[in-house]
Amino acid sequence: MGRHIAIVDDDPINLKIAGKMLAKHDMKVSCIPSGKALLSFIKNNRPDLILLDILMPEMDGFETYEQLRKYEAETEIAEIPVVFLTADSDKQTEAKGFEIGVDDFVRKPFDPDVLLKRVQKVLNRQEQINKYHMEATTDKLTGLLNKGAAVEKLKQVVDLKSGFLMMIDLDSFKLVNDLYGHDMGDKVLITFAELLKEGLGKNDVIGRMGGDEFSAFSTFLNSEDDIRRFSENLNTDLLAKAKELMGEDMEIPLGASIGTIYIPGVGEDYDEMIKLADKALYNVKQNGKHGFEIYVAGAGSESQKSKKIDLKALSILMSERNIPNSALKLTKEDFTIVYRYVMRYIMRNSKVACKLLFTLDRGTDATDESYAEACELFGDHMSNILRKTDLILRYNNSQYFVLLTEVKEDSIQHVTDHIIDKWTANNNNALTISYEMELIKNEE
Repeated sequence: MGRHIAIVDDDPINLKIAGKMLAKHDMKVSCIPSGKALLSFIKNNRPDLILLDILMPEMDGFETYEQLRKYEAETEIAEIPVVFLTADSDKQTEAKGFEIGVDDFVRKPFDPDVLLKRVQKVLNRQEQINKYHMEATTDKLTGLLNKGAAVEKLKQVVDLKSGFLMMIDLDSFKLVNDLYGHDMGDKVLITFAELLKEGLGKNDVIGRMGGDEFSAFSTFLNSEDDIRRFSENLNTDLLAKAKELMGEDMEIPLGASIGTIYIPGVGEDYDEMIKLADKALYNVKQNGKHGFEIYVAGAGSESQKSKKIDLKALSILMSERNIPNSALKLTKEDFTIVYRYVMRYIMRNSKVACKLLFTLDRGTDATDESYAEACELFGDHMSNILRKTDLILRYNNSQYFVLLTEVKEDSIQHVTDHIIDKWTANNNNALTISYEMELIKNEE
């Protein structure tokens, strides 16, 4: 069946005649007896064209047209082309119709050839308009909104609706292009776009801002738990899909980081809100990636406090099933890759290393401000004490992961005691420091 045409007329004979004419040309026809019935019909149906009689009781064609456009604007759906049906030859009526935006007129009684040609003309014109609009607003690779269209749409919804405004980045995507080529990178981006559409609502706004950066506005997600589930599913599914594309031995720590802010829907400024979502994204990137953060003003800092993690969970997050034989080119940002490289070295060369996870709680003498500052300084403190071959990662605001490389087993306790004792001697009770320890050695 071809295009779907809705015919609205209170005269059943006109409905029957027009319906038969169009059905002969492989068109699906819905016959609707009134303007009120049309407004109910379009809530669950999307015809390609509406043939709308002007002279009808209760609600005439002009009023029906006005209510139709109002509904489309409120629900943010595309306008359906409308052709007026009329037996009136008054030019003022025709002028009024074109002035409000109707696409054409068809005179009654119907001439089959004229009716068909005018319907086809409007349908073809609308198809071209849709094509041009699609080309102008769609990202060619992913099928999502492109940056310009996404920003325009996000500005509209942020001003009117309540929901979560999100900035979403792929983690470690550059390594896909570097190691597997740009064609594979494109496949990953297409897959990621599909996962975003699957995880968000059908009416949510999703755009590609460029490269591996995306944005979205969701009314489908409406709580922190919803955001958490969305983030977890996105990261799990992305890794699984990436291994389908690149093989089970794919070791790139692909994932997604999400910074978001809840918009109350009271005329918020998009430019300001997206900056705050971006700040939340930055914090996720700086504190382990592969997660989310909701921007909360006045929560002791510009970002929400990070959830603490135990050493076992952190080890699982950074582990890999298969240790490859090939060497890797590493960047400073890719701590996880460095970690794996060192683990490989230890196993192959029968070295001993140690994983430490320091957790920093607020001391008895600390305020919120001094506690945050002390957490920052603790990283510098360890950098000055530990060797250049040791690795430090600030996993979140209050936890540091340390990898002591080529360490003697009987000296580990001395190292940890030295770190804590020297800090305590110089900083009073700003922090309460605890740690977990795990020895790494090749048992062969």
